Amino acid sequence: MPAARTIPIHPAPGSATALQPRLTRGRFNNWRVALIVVTQAVFFGLPWLNWDGRQAVLFDVARQQFFVFGLNFWPQDFIYLAALLMACAFLLFWASTLAGRVWCGYACPQTVYSTLMLWLDRLVEGNHIARARLAARRGSSEWLARKGVKHALMLLLCAWIGVTFLGWFVPLREVVARLPAGLTALEWGWIAGYGGFTYVLAGHLREQVCKHMCPYARFQASMFDARTLVVDYDSARGEPRGALRKAASAQGACVDCGICVQVCPVGIDIRQGLQYECIGCAACIDACDIVMDKLGQPRGLIRFSSDTHRQQPGSAAFTLRDWLRPRASLYAVLLLTVTLATGIALMQRQPFKLDVARDRQQLARETADGQVENRYLLQLGNSAGVPQDVELQLQAPPGIRLLGTPPVRRIDAGGNAQWALTLTAPAGQPSSPITLIAQSRSHPDWRVRTSSRFIGLPPR
Repeated sequence: MPAARTIPIHPAPGSATALQPRLTRGRFNNWRVALIVVTQAVFFGLPWLNWDGRQAVLFDVARQQFFVFGLNFWPQDFIYLAALLMACAFLLFWASTLAGRVWCGYACPQTVYSTLMLWLDRLVEGNHIARARLAARRGSSEWLARKGVKHALMLLLCAWIGVTFLGWFVPLREVVARLPAGLTALEWGWIAGYGGFTYVLAGHLREQVCKHMCPYARFQASMFDARTLVVDYDSARGEPRGALRKAASAQGACVDCGICVQVCPVGIDIRQGLQYECIGCAACIDACDIVMDKLGQPRGLIRFSSDTHRQQPGSAAFTLRDWLRPRASLYAVLLLTVTLATGIALMQRQPFKLDVARDRQQLARETADGQVENRYLLQLGNSAGVPQDVELQLQAPPGIRLLGTPPVRRIDAGGNAQWALTLTAPAGQPSSPITLIAQSRSHPDWRVRTSSRFIGLPPR
């Protein structure tokens, strides 16, 4: 089988020619496409979903409230965000320990948007060979026309990405209804900023971000061990490489077709060993498997492997021992602990926030009828997704009572209410701790309490 012609996908130093990766197909590419579809369906689709009459997920920074499927979080609920970030970090560490940079190759926004831009490249300019030929005619009328159309499509895509990004912080339906003249300068700034960064990083820099700007490539080795799966070329089987010849008894399985290099999105040759630029996308595995199928040879010349498996030929690719090794188990336990603790805390979380402040100008005063009064200002927040009729209750020593009937207030979903409260007691009532309880009339188990103190005055 003659060697396939290798196109110049590696530009010479100082050349204006861009990397032109070849698209491939296969099981790993199917996983990558599926994750792109899922992540972008969440990013573009979730802001359009309504829940209890409002946007299902909305990070309303202006009002300092965050709505997530009927749950309303306040700035004081920062602990939940911290727990989410910790869980994401442990998940990343666990996945990296097991299979290297799978996050980079399949779900990283830079990889996802670079792939979308590559699809636009192919749509407008053709396959990798056509793109390389077009790049060689830089400045021609065809080059200008195709580049113009492609970048116009990229800008449209990035503009909609920017609008959708803003829609996570301002109701997206409202944003679309106010386009284009109704948006503020700040809102346009967020659209232009996020969309512009996407256009520059994914539309132009692409693999350069992974190779030179992303810090993850530099410290990923700290999470690797001897059993971490990485993309590996079987040099014992593949070498010496060269065109397939029947007479060559010592011929290796690699026919030096160069397809593994052509499909690499960062432009490396995996046959030279694992390099820090490799993002673990496995495009080279899919491409090589296709070649092996055509040659009638077993797949796996390029595969996911580890140092341990490489030293044990014929061993299973991934065993239970690999899953349960100490480092992976530690990350899994930490991830499970944080996730369970956060889930339990959310299930036990009360939808009310009650704060009480005293009248600091006059802690206590004596009335004409000999009673002692303390005044308080209550602030109650309703983080539930529906309005609530909330009744205030008092737990205090005998003699201390609410002035007037117990207050009941209706609080809108995600809203706040405040009211002044007066407690009274006979003169001579000693200072005592008190407890104020806010309870929903429709959901008696929704209740929150806070402590304060009643200041008494000695009798005259």
